[in-house]
This record gives sequence, C-alpha cells and structure tokens, in this order.
Amino acid sequence: MPGGRLTQQDRQQIALGLADGLAYAEIARRLDRPTSTITREVMRNGGPTGYRADLAHRATERRAHRRKQAVPRGPEARPQAHGRDPEAVRAYEETLTTVFIQSGTPTMAARLMAGLTLSDAGSLTASELVQRLQVSPASVSKAVAFLESQGMVRRERDAGRRERYTVDDDIMYESMMASARGTAQVAETARDGVGVLGPGTPAAVRLENIARFLDFVSESIARAADQAREVLHTKPETPSDSAT
Repeated sequence: MPGGRLTQQDRQQIALGLADGLAYAEIARRLDRPTSTITREVMRNGGPTGYRADLAHRATERRAHRRKQAVPRGPEARPQAHGRDPEAVRAYEETLTTVFIQSGTPTMAARLMAGLTLSDAGSLTASELVQRLQVSPASVSKAVAFLESQGMVRRERDAGRRERYTVDDDIMYESMMASARGTAQVAETARDGVGVLGPGTPAAVRLENIARFLDFVSESIARAADQAREVLHTKPETPSDSAT
C-alpha cells in the first residue's frame, strides 16, 4: 500500500466512486489504499451522501495547519503491546470512533467506547481514561453516564475500590437486547395512538403499520441476539487452526 496523505486527485476519485455506488473496499482497491483510509476520509468529511472532494481537501489542509500551530500534548501514538504498529492502532481507533459518531453516539462517548473496546483488558479506570483521551474527569463522567444508559458499558469496582468501566463479551448482547426493548416500546406507543386517532383513519393506519413493523424488528433483534450470543464467547479460529 502506498504511504503519504490522500491527494486532491485521490479525493476526486473517492467522490466519483461514491457517486457510482461503489463500496469503500472497491474504492480503496482502485486507489491502492487501505479500506480504513477511505472509510475514515469519507466519515470525517460529510459521510457517503455528503462527501465533496474539494471541501474535504480544504478541510484536511485546515486541520493540518491547526495541528502545526497547536502545542503538542504528547506523542500521537501510544506504545503498543503484542508488537502492534502504534500508528496503525491510532489510525484505526480514529476510524472506529468516527463510525460510532456516524451511528449516533455523541463524540466524547464514541471516543471513550473506542478506547475501551481497543484496550486488551476491556476495562479502564476514570483516571486512565482521562489520561488516554486527554480530557477532563467531568467529560469522562458524562460520557460514561450516556453509555451506561444505553447498556454499552458496565461500572464496577476493582480490588483497590477504584471504579472501572468495562466492555466485556456480554456488553454487546445486553446492548442489542436494550435496543430491542426500546424498539418494542416505540411500537407499543404507536399502537396506543390508533385508538386516539380513530381506527381506520389515515393517521391511525400509519401508526398501526409502524407498530407492526417495529414489533417484527424488535422480535427479530432479540431472537437473533439470543441465537448468536455464544459467538461472543467463542475464540475465533486462527489460520493454523484452519489448516489443522
């Protein structure tokens, strides 16, 4: 894969690829770039429907200019265990954060979620998060409160009585079940409106259809999560395992 930053011509090719409905992987293949580079570029510059090559190029130049003027807060990439490339991990964490943000997670909560997910322990204290994210304790507390409300992190105490925030194998399952319950609640509320607006009226029919649709979606999410739960506790096969 070639190094260096994306050029304006690269960004024009990305815009053309998006207009043609190409997947990020296909655009990356045509530019001989990592798929993560294309994903990060598009997500931080308007998303697949709002990406504009000229605007993206100017925004990147502005960000680079601001970085040069800013006082350094320490190394961009932290040392990594297991022989990982620190810059590759930093870039991937940025990509994961951007995807969380695009899915509707507030920025600080997305940064915190990405940090927890990419830590080998899947668990960090408040002080560790403050240091890792370079933010205030209040920002960490607010982000944790949001993620807890969504069932995406769990708060616990370690042997030293310090609070730790954890993302473990069951958190994703619990998050999916919380989503299913929330969807079912919307369906129930929509159905309550049928009696208020009068059965058979256009608005009531619309609400009934919404309720039936969301009932199906909620039940499907819960059923799929139950069926797939064991996947979260299964160690993936390595290439050597497959060969054996």
